[in-house]
Amino acid sequence: MEMKKVLWPTDFSGRSAQALPYVTSLTEKYGTEIHVLFVIEDLAGHEAWYGEFDRERVEKLMKWEQQAAKKKLNQICQNHLQGCPLYIQHVAVGDPAEEILKLVEKEKVDMVVMATRGQQGKFSFGSVAEKVVKNSPVPVVTIPPAGS
Repeated sequence: MEMKKVLWPTDFSGRSAQALPYVTSLTEKYGTEIHVLFVIEDLAGHEAWYGEFDRERVEKLMKWEQQAAKKKLNQICQNHLQGCPLYIQHVAVGDPAEEILKLVEKEKVDMVVMATRGQQGKFSFGSVAEKVVKNSPVPVVTIPPAGS
C-alpha cells in the first residue's frame, strides 16, 4: 500500500494532540503529506440565543473563529511539526465528522489518524470518531486517551 496523504483532524484539545506522535512518525517514515483539519461549529445554525445576534454579528464571530483557528494551526506547525514542510492546513465550518469525510474525498487522503474523543468527549469513543470510522472509505487509526 502506498501512502501519500494522511489527515489529522484536531479540535486543539490535549486529547487530539495525543495523535501527533503517530502523525509525525508517518511523515518521517513514509514522507507523507499531512493534512491538518480544524472544524468550526456553524454558529448560524443554532436556534435563537439570549439577546439574539443578527447575521452581521454571527459573521464577525465566524471570521474571528477562522482567524483564531489559523493562528492555532500555525502554532501547532511551528511548535510540534517542525515548521510544517509537508503539512497542509484546512479550516472548515460545519459538522466535524462530515467535514472530515469531505476532506478525505476532496484531497484523496490515504489514512485518517485521530483521537477517539476530543474536548467535548464524555465517553471512551466519541461520536465524531465513531461516525468517521463507520463511514470512511480509507483506514482510520484511532488513538485512545492516555492511560486507557
